[in-house]
Amino acid sequence: MQENTLTDAKNQIRPASFKIIGTGSCVPENIVTNEDLTVFLDTSDEWIRSRSGIEQRHICTTETTSQLALKAAQNALENANTSEDEIDMILCATISGEYVCPSMAALVQRDLGAQCPCVDLSAACTGWIYLMDTASAFFARGGIRKMLLIGAESMSRILNWHDRSTAVLFGDGAGAVVLEPGDNYLASSFVTDGNDEVIAIPTKNGISPWFANEQKLPLVHMDGQETYKFAVHNLPKRIDEVLEKAGLKEEDLDWVIPHQANKRIIDSAARRMKGVPEDRFCVNLQKYGNTSAASIPLVLDEWNRAGKFQEGDLLVMVAFGGGLSSAACLVRW
Repeated sequence: MQENTLTDAKNQIRPASFKIIGTGSCVPENIVTNEDLTVFLDTSDEWIRSRSGIEQRHICTTETTSQLALKAAQNALENANTSEDEIDMILCATISGEYVCPSMAALVQRDLGAQCPCVDLSAACTGWIYLMDTASAFFARGGIRKMLLIGAESMSRILNWHDRSTAVLFGDGAGAVVLEPGDNYLASSFVTDGNDEVIAIPTKNGISPWFANEQKLPLVHMDGQETYKFAVHNLPKRIDEVLEKAGLKEEDLDWVIPHQANKRIIDSAARRMKGVPEDRFCVNLQKYGNTSAASIPLVLDEWNRAGKFQEGDLLVMVAFGGGLSSAACLVRW
């Protein structure tokens, strides 16, 4: 495999990507079980578990998305033995920040006391993979010493809590990583199939006296069956593509970190990947539900702090979501 490096103006070899040096996460204290949902939804614990694998989720009461992001960032900085003064850029992925403007990244920057450029990225549940690839591009340009990436969501803010097909699936949380230059980001694959029929979250129309279109609720609208078919078809394809780009095989993988949306989707992908043992698929959705852009970094932090990742392990991260979009990336730990 070709070494992933660039030559700078002084003809010195420098890494063209990054390595992960710290992880962090944060979830609200309030836990909502499946049984709790039966109080106001026509559902049951068995119905939810059998269709999704979810047992509970963390739901905000007073916390905001940026507060979850801030705590995850602080935990990641501590894990990386890095101060806020060392961060040269903050990138955040979210679709549920408390503001359209300012960005969540800007709020985190302020509360951390950091001094650096920041920006948000919106790609729904695929946002974390897009964030990783965007970070790689910045590192390839040079000038970045350390970068903070955050995926944070308060999905409870944008759910229709009267719709059992979506309300039971999502949760709130944030995950973060600290990066520094390295050659551990190996390959990526992205596909978007422009579509607002399967998954959509409308914005508010506002109060313009000239706007006459129908007002749609600014809540999650999702066709569960079509989402399932899209995910089952695309997750294995994206993984195969990144492995091919890196010149590797399924048997070379140590861990698969899928977007934590549905256990049946993950099981289906695992059955198609004959070269990866089922216990190498990282799953924690039973505790958190679908936290959108936060789901993969939540897994990264949990597995990292449990000591499950070993230096040199090959991890593939793969996700699907609104767009419709699907993406995967390959990272060496």
